[in-house]
Amino acid sequence: MKTVKAFAPATVANVSCGFDILGFAIEGMGDIVQLNEKENPGLEVSSISGDDGKLPLDAAKNTCAVAIQAMVEDLGINPGISIQLEKGLPLGSGMGSSAASAVAALVAANEFLGSPYEKKDLLPFAIAAEKIACGAGHADNVAPSLLGGFVLIRDYHPLDVIKLNVPQDLYCTLLHPHFELKTADSRSVLREAIPLKHATIQSGNVAGLIAGLYEEDYELISRSLRDVIAEPYRAVLIPGFYEVREAVKGAGALGMGISGSGPTLFCLSKGKEKAIQIAKAAEEVYQSIGLGVDVYFSAINTDGGYVLTE
Repeated sequence: MKTVKAFAPATVANVSCGFDILGFAIEGMGDIVQLNEKENPGLEVSSISGDDGKLPLDAAKNTCAVAIQAMVEDLGINPGISIQLEKGLPLGSGMGSSAASAVAALVAANEFLGSPYEKKDLLPFAIAAEKIACGAGHADNVAPSLLGGFVLIRDYHPLDVIKLNVPQDLYCTLLHPHFELKTADSRSVLREAIPLKHATIQSGNVAGLIAGLYEEDYELISRSLRDVIAEPYRAVLIPGFYEVREAVKGAGALGMGISGSGPTLFCLSKGKEKAIQIAKAAEEVYQSIGLGVDVYFSAINTDGGYVLTE
């Protein structure tokens, strides 16, 4: 019986000024999906590990199955596939947990079915799964998880996704404090209307960040990592946000922001040593306020999701 296994990485979405339009992938952390051939047609989710029993086995509600179902419907086929999901990412963490599951499932399914799609063409199916998981079909997690690197979602109608340059020495430090921040709560504090002044500042910062990536100008990247639309309202929901930001800046961070809708924070830096120093500085702050934190640092993942070989 045919078996295929694939991995998809964690991601950082929004990237400060790039609200809903920018994201990048992380090395090492992610989800694994294994597909096994079964005799009867249709999809079934046979097992999920690492989720403390929180994720649905119902194929109509599970992001892995929803993503694959969108693919097979597009192909006009109904294969028999059993899905096993190994969660390597915490749920509701702001690290693209649902996106990694969907992408790993799609990469595995594409291989399982004989590679009928180019990798980039799997993106609409991943977006369909995000609608089930998050209530909205945003691509700023699924696109970098699938394609790797820094990704810009320029438009959705039609879908226009651009991979951006990644400076070779750019590192990310992730800080996942031990408390849950629901996406709905994080979304609820946002303002419906944006002052023209703030829209102008945000546009300049997005353009500056992208220019900084291509020019490999770390000072420009640092100046551009500023969000005036979402962060001012979301930061108050995350304990220690401003104290941590001061500490990591002092340790050499180019900037710090909220990963996705939080509560995970991300810091960008030039070089691995700075990333390590940033992690230590942040841990000291969290210790001082009595809040546990998981810390992780890595280079930017430029590969995205891929098939695992034995």
